[in-house]
Amino acid sequence: MSIRLDNISKQFGKFEALSPLSLDINNGEMIGLLGPSGSGKTTLLRIIAGLENANTGTIHFGDHDVTNVHVRERRVGFVFQNYALFRHMTVADNVAFGLQVMERALRPSPAEMSKRVKQLLEIVQLGHLAARYPEQLSGGQKQRIALARALATKPEVLLLDEPFGALDAKVRKDLRRWLRNLHDELGFTSVFVTHDQDEALELSDRVVVMSNGKIEQVDSPVELYAHPNSRFVFDFFGNVNQFKANWNNKHWQNGNAFILPPVAEATQKNGYLYVRSHELSLSKKANSQASLPCKVVAINPVGAEVRVELSPIGWDTTELWEAKLTHQVLNEQSFSRGDEVYATPQVGYFFADGVRGEPIILRWPFLAPGHLMFDI
Repeated sequence: MSIRLDNISKQFGKFEALSPLSLDINNGEMIGLLGPSGSGKTTLLRIIAGLENANTGTIHFGDHDVTNVHVRERRVGFVFQNYALFRHMTVADNVAFGLQVMERALRPSPAEMSKRVKQLLEIVQLGHLAARYPEQLSGGQKQRIALARALATKPEVLLLDEPFGALDAKVRKDLRRWLRNLHDELGFTSVFVTHDQDEALELSDRVVVMSNGKIEQVDSPVELYAHPNSRFVFDFFGNVNQFKANWNNKHWQNGNAFILPPVAEATQKNGYLYVRSHELSLSKKANSQASLPCKVVAINPVGAEVRVELSPIGWDTTELWEAKLTHQVLNEQSFSRGDEVYATPQVGYFFADGVRGEPIILRWPFLAPGHLMFDI
């Protein structure tokens, strides 16, 4: 079932939760609504479900206008973050609840209902727990039961509000993989809310990045990572270092730090240079194309990589910088906590002040006349 949202807005009193926005969701697509708290993603999800009414705009499921259709008539399954299971009911009864409250004309017979519940419990791999009560289940098991209950009425659209937010990291990762496989197997259209970037990138066919009630960017995970269209999107995806670049007719200056960009009119401006942590190199010597002096404040091995936290020396930034190195590079360089080092971007993404759109992508070292890189 495809979903089309046209000019949707929502206000709560004087607060504008959603500015007018439009979005097309394809049949069988899994869409992630990603953004910080207060960005409007849950409000948008509830409007799609029919749990909230928009102030303006229309909603179409396929060719049908459902803008004023009651939530019961929308054929939508909804999974809440806190599971919302009935504690006094068994697992099987929780899954059957949606079927039991259907209108009599549409309600399956007891035999059909029992068969469907059994099938759903097998799909979520919890058939052996049918007689248990929610308090006897783990968090991951409760979430799968909530999903089975949402699927019991054969919804055309499945909506999920922070479905894995209350689970620990390993269970969350396992359930993400399981849900993606289930989605591909059953072919329903899914929309889920998350503030977890990894979750959105791993699960979604496309990600809708939201901020302050507006859609910032809609793209596939690969395109979103490779081509963020604004500073907000770049900031939100984390693991990025930010350099306030002040052009002084020679290079970008910030206190006693400088970066020499490749020669181009578009870079000879003030702005911000973003450097992802895995695209930053460290040395015990400065060089002619970048001099970013830092103090090593922490060295944290995490699996196959080492995360080095850096405190800038003599130049202005609001946060610590981070470099991701291999164990081999760390051993070769022999960095230790407290060392003074020099950071050099390998790839940078420049947003000029007052210029909207995608950043200018820069790579170091660059080979231009008179601008060869050497140690200083």
